[in-house]
Amino acid sequence: QVQLVESGGGVVQPGGSLRLSCAVSGSIVRINSMGWYRQAPGAQRELVADITSGGSTNYGDSVKGRFTVSKDNDKNTLYLQMNSLKPDDTAVYYCLTNVQYSLTRFRDFWGQGTQVTVSS
Repeated sequence: QVQLVESGGGVVQPGGSLRLSCAVSGSIVRINSMGWYRQAPGAQRELVADITSGGSTNYGDSVKGRFTVSKDNDKNTLYLQMNSLKPDDTAVYYCLTNVQYSLTRFRDFWGQGTQVTVSS
């Protein structure tokens, strides 16, 4: 079994910052790509940012220049630093990781989600 535990969400004023974390634990042979997605009420889930095992990053257009994705391989933890937050960033943020959990098996695992609310 593989578990993802997210933390760091909350309520922040426009222009503020938050840092999300996603700790991955369990039966892990190798972690491949990791990423953050978000889903606002009534909207589809969308990519925020992802990072490959080699460290290459990719961002959704709406967050480029404001958000930074990173990871700590020793801690199997993914981070999302969110700056200059806007009300449109309000959503539930989910961590997604592709994990090799046996010699021959890979799977995507989702976190439980953490709420980010940007409001004055």
